[in-house]
Amino acid sequence: MKIVVASTQEQEHHITELIDYIYSSIFPIYFEDEYIGKFEKWNVLEPKEEDVYYNRTLDKAFRVISSLQAIIAVLETIQEEGYQEYYGELFAKNVRILNEYGYLFPFTIEEFQSVNNPQGISKYSKPANKYLA
Repeated sequence: MKIVVASTQEQEHHITELIDYIYSSIFPIYFEDEYIGKFEKWNVLEPKEEDVYYNRTLDKAFRVISSLQAIIAVLETIQEEGYQEYYGELFAKNVRILNEYGYLFPFTIEEFQSVNNPQGISKYSKPANKYLA
């Protein structure tokens, strides 16, 4: 018999926040709005119903959070310092973990090596001021 501890609401909320951050702060720098819209239709970073149930353990939620944070850190570091081989390995490892837990992330590091929109201005970006929205 195996005892499993369920993930907390805070962990589930943090996963959602990290995914929102990728859509609003990372994707707009590298992709045009029409592609980001397609990512939503393809359910990029949206687990299937059976995978959500599977992921709702403390350990698996922690791994998903860690992988999302690592991918964000790698992409932000590449943007500042440029690409290094180590970043590619770290990126691939964390993409593999996300995909194992049902979070579709069909990208390679090469797709994030050229900035298409340096200002990151997009309809997906969060407004700098809530009154501007």
